Amino acid sequence: MLDGQLYVEPLVSSGDVYVATEDDTVYALSSSTGAVVWSTHVASPVPASSLPCGDISPTVGITGTPVIDPARNEVFVVADELEGGKPAHVLVGLSTTSGAIELTQNVDPPGANPAALLQRTGLTLDGDQVIFGMGGNYGDCSSYRGRVVAVNEAGGTPAFFTVDAAVGDSQGAIWMGGAAPVVDSSGNIWVSAGNGSVYSDSQPYDDSDSALELSSSLQLLQYFAPTTWPENNAHDLDMSMVPALLSDGQVLLGGKSRIVYLLNGAHLGGIGGQEASLGSACRDEIDGGSAVVGTTVYLPCPSGTVAVQVTASPPGLNLDWSAAVGGGPPIVAAGLVWTIGQNGTLYGLDPSTGAVRQQASIGVAANHFPTPSVGGGLLLAPTANRVVAFTASSPNTSTTSLPPSKAPANQPKNRSESAGSGGIPPGALSGIVIGGLLVVGGTVWLLRRRQRNSSR
Repeated sequence: MLDGQLYVEPLVSSGDVYVATEDDTVYALSSSTGAVVWSTHVASPVPASSLPCGDISPTVGITGTPVIDPARNEVFVVADELEGGKPAHVLVGLSTTSGAIELTQNVDPPGANPAALLQRTGLTLDGDQVIFGMGGNYGDCSSYRGRVVAVNEAGGTPAFFTVDAAVGDSQGAIWMGGAAPVVDSSGNIWVSAGNGSVYSDSQPYDDSDSALELSSSLQLLQYFAPTTWPENNAHDLDMSMVPALLSDGQVLLGGKSRIVYLLNGAHLGGIGGQEASLGSACRDEIDGGSAVVGTTVYLPCPSGTVAVQVTASPPGLNLDWSAAVGGGPPIVAAGLVWTIGQNGTLYGLDPSTGAVRQQASIGVAANHFPTPSVGGGLLLAPTANRVVAFTASSPNTSTTSLPPSKAPANQPKNRSESAGSGGIPPGALSGIVIGGLLVVGGTVWLLRRRQRNSSR
C-alpha cells in the first residue's frame, strides 16, 4: 500500500512502474514483483484544510500524472508543497534509476495565489520542455486563471499562456479531467479550457470553454468555442476533455454540456466554427482523455463509456454505442476498450458493441477519472492507494480469442513514455487472467480463477 492517494495514471519504463501520491512521494515499483525499487518523498504536501476549497483530502500533493524522458532517465512531477508554511507548486525531476532529485523549479505564475491553484492535468514533453496545465480547486473558489505552462527540462523561468487574461477576468481552468495536453507532429500543443468569468457575449471573448492550439512557445494559433460559451460559463457547462486528434486532421471535443463537437484541425473556426455536433452523446458530462482508433473515438462518460463514429465527407458524428458500465477515461489495448468504473471494476469492452468481455474488481479509486495504462507486458489500473497489475496468461490458459488491436491514430511528437503507451503486442491481452491480480506496492492476490486456470 502506498503512502497517499493516487490521482495519477501509472507509467512503465525500463521494467519499472512509476506512480506518485498526494503525500508528495514518487515510487518506482518492480513490474515483475511489485516490490518498491525506490521511493522519494519530495516535499511536505499541503493540508487540504489550509486551502480555500477542493475535494482532495487529507493532503494535496502530486495530482497530475508524471512524464518520463527516457533519453534523460528522468521522471518529472509537479508537487503541491509547503514552502515556508505556504503552498507552492514545484516541478521536480528525479532519476528513474535511483530516485535522486535532479531538478526543483517553482512554477507558480507571477502574482497568482498558489492556494487557489491546482495542477490537475497530466504532464507531457514538447522537445526539451515539460508541458502541463493549471486551474482552480474543485468549487472554483478564490481567484485564479487557467494556465498552460512550459518549463525547460533543465530548469529556468517558466513560460505561461493565460486564459481569462484581461483585467478583471478569472477562471478558465486547464484541467481536462486529468488528461495531459496533446503535442501534435508539428510540436504544437492542444488543450481545452474550462468556464471563464465572462457571462455575456457583449463582452470580449476570454478564451474560455474552448479548444486551443498553441505553438511550442505558447502563442495562441487558433481556437474554437461554441456560440453558447457565455451561457456555458454561467452554468459551469464548459469543455472538460482533452481534444482528440484524428489522423485525417479532424478534432473531436466535448465537455459538461454533453455535446460533442467535430472540428477541422486546420481551421478551428473560432466561435461557432464546428463542422458538426452530436447532442446528448453522454448521460453525464464528458471528462478526461479519450481513445482514438481510426475514425472511432471512445469517450469518457461517468455513466458509461461511449463510442462515436466520425465521418469526413460530409463531416458528421454518429453514436455507435453507449455502455452502461465503466466510464473512466478509456484506453484501447489488445482488441478491447479498457475503462474503470466508479464501482471499482475494471472492464474490457468489445470495441464494436460495447459489450463486456472481461472484468475484475480492483478496489475503489480516489477520484472520478481513474485511467488504466499498458506497458512492459502489463495492464495497470490505479485504485485509491495502490496499483493493480494484470499479466498475460500462459499459452496453455483457456481464454476467449479477441481481435487484434489497431494502432492509435495520433501519436504525440515527443520522447516521453506516457501512460497508455505500448508494451503489449496486439492480441496479447486475450490471455489476461481476470482474477490473477498483482497489487503493485502491496500484496499479491491469487484468486480462485487464477488457481483454476493454473491447474489446467
